[in-house]
Amino acid sequence: MSFCHGLRLLYSQLPLFSRELNRPWCRYVSSSLALSSEKRASDFNSFVPRTNTCGELRSAHVGQEVTLCGWIQYQRQGLFLVLRDFQGLTQIIIPQDEAHSHVKKVLYDAPVESVVRVTGTVTSRPPGQKNPRMPTGDIEVKVKTAEVLNSCKKLPFEIKDFIKKSESLRMQYRYLDLRSFQMQHNLRLRSQMIMKMREYLCYLHGFVDVETPTLFKRTPGVCMLLVIHPGLLQSYRQLTCSCGAFNFNCRYFQVARCYRDEGSKPDRQPEFTQIDIEMSFVDQAGIQKLIEGLLQYSWPNERGPITIPFPSMSYAEALAEYGTDKPDTRFGMKIIDVSDVFRNVEIGFVQNAVNKPQGTVKAICIPQGARHLQNKDFEALKESAKSQFNQEVLHLILKPDESLKSPLRKFLSEEQQSELIKALKVQADDVVLLAAGEHEKVCLVLGNMRLESANLLELRGLVLRDPTAFHFLWVVDFPLFLHKEENPAELESAHHPFTAPHPSDTSLLYSEPAKVRSQHYDLVLNGSEIGGGSIRIHNAEQQRFVLETVLKEDPELLSHLLEALKSGAPPHGGIALGLDRLICLVAGAPSIRDVIAFPKSFKGRDLMSNAPDYITPEELEPYHIQVAWPAAEAEANKN
Repeated sequence: MSFCHGLRLLYSQLPLFSRELNRPWCRYVSSSLALSSEKRASDFNSFVPRTNTCGELRSAHVGQEVTLCGWIQYQRQGLFLVLRDFQGLTQIIIPQDEAHSHVKKVLYDAPVESVVRVTGTVTSRPPGQKNPRMPTGDIEVKVKTAEVLNSCKKLPFEIKDFIKKSESLRMQYRYLDLRSFQMQHNLRLRSQMIMKMREYLCYLHGFVDVETPTLFKRTPGVCMLLVIHPGLLQSYRQLTCSCGAFNFNCRYFQVARCYRDEGSKPDRQPEFTQIDIEMSFVDQAGIQKLIEGLLQYSWPNERGPITIPFPSMSYAEALAEYGTDKPDTRFGMKIIDVSDVFRNVEIGFVQNAVNKPQGTVKAICIPQGARHLQNKDFEALKESAKSQFNQEVLHLILKPDESLKSPLRKFLSEEQQSELIKALKVQADDVVLLAAGEHEKVCLVLGNMRLESANLLELRGLVLRDPTAFHFLWVVDFPLFLHKEENPAELESAHHPFTAPHPSDTSLLYSEPAKVRSQHYDLVLNGSEIGGGSIRIHNAEQQRFVLETVLKEDPELLSHLLEALKSGAPPHGGIALGLDRLICLVAGAPSIRDVIAFPKSFKGRDLMSNAPDYITPEELEPYHIQVAWPAAEAEANKN
């Protein structure tokens, strides 16, 4: 987990210790705020010297004198130009008469993307010149006065959505890229969804917006170190809830900036935003119901309604059927156990697999794979399985005459072939990918093959994953602990060390902790994890046992939390939704960088400001930090 998530959880349990925000006058204030938040049309022209935006003029405005401000999108032969702002485009007629020659010169000489303010009269476009594809296409503005507020130099790219630009160029000139309609749409969608979430939590369900610190010490299992900003720790989130600082029925949230110590991926950033929610006296079902309502309330109308409750699946189910803890349920190709079919097949590696305690033979069926995939695709899939998982994968094809095409065929009797076809529901030209080995490893490799096969099929024109569909899924009953890769005899937290054990497994915590399930839950959307949380441990002795005995951590590092838990901490739990990833999926953007105003590159750099930068020894001196260079590099620096 990210270190920021950890700091936030440590702080989050504190505000639950006070009662003030549940008093009647606080409820009155909340009601008043709710009433004042009733929807009304936004006034985009308040406080600025314009009468209208470039996207709002219609035939009803004909005859009115208006003032518009915006950027010159393009100009045609000194006769007219198109003015653009965040809301749309308006055609501006440049006067040709002598009396307005100065206005003509100002607009004619202004380069594209210059910022101008114009005043003129709204008129109907002449017959045959109306543009039905443009919301303001019925009108134009005949200019009387014009002023160039700032002239524009030649830009590295045109501000038009259809102009292809590399992502690195867009990020280097982000202040230009943000002018595009697509980025404007994405950021407004983000703002609207977050505002609706605040409304739902504050006005409808009495949550309090509490900010927790981002500077803290290292804590076991949740917080790594950053030079300046370690992010938000889990302890504070728990303290906010467990102390009862706000009332004995506390609920709090925050929209929090977080920092991640993991490598960058297309759906990850070194800094990102979460909405963190904590509640006392809540169980897993309560958290899930809250989040379903929150998403339904904040969901944009143009994306269609979402249905609640969301389906739920155990971690064991997800792994067995989809080979991952974040299944994309928009398409099938589930993993099927065919161990029984192969139990008596005389193939060495198959027998080695099925005779082991966790051994298994599993397969997926790629519909119409033989028609759309080539031998090089099958070889690429096998090579991927070998390089990523060190796992052999075989493929079989059901030919139109219903015979199997595979080296395995000679080892299978007619009855076994028939059983395999029936178990996988194979049709003519379907392809079967088969793997044998340890259960978890086989599931993981076939889960990866499932997604890679879907990618290949979609490159060939098949649509398996509807981009307009939104399939939510709760994944629950995760293991509480995992064996450490570097030392399998030791355990580490699967989520974080504050997660409570499953009520049915509490007794196992003290005897067989590796078998304990947790009260940890993830929310998945279209194969991406968009949220995760847990019910927390609220008993100090149980928390100390987990830290000291199971995880071999020094409990004194969390003495503040343990003391808080001894001070009448209520049962509590929470969840964090990754806003960047959620809004990326809602917007249909290819990357979360397209829904963040100023993102970092894939390598974690800010290409616009060229950050991070080097720190000189003089700048480090006040902090008593000295860089120790390797001998060879130190010698090179001297030279």
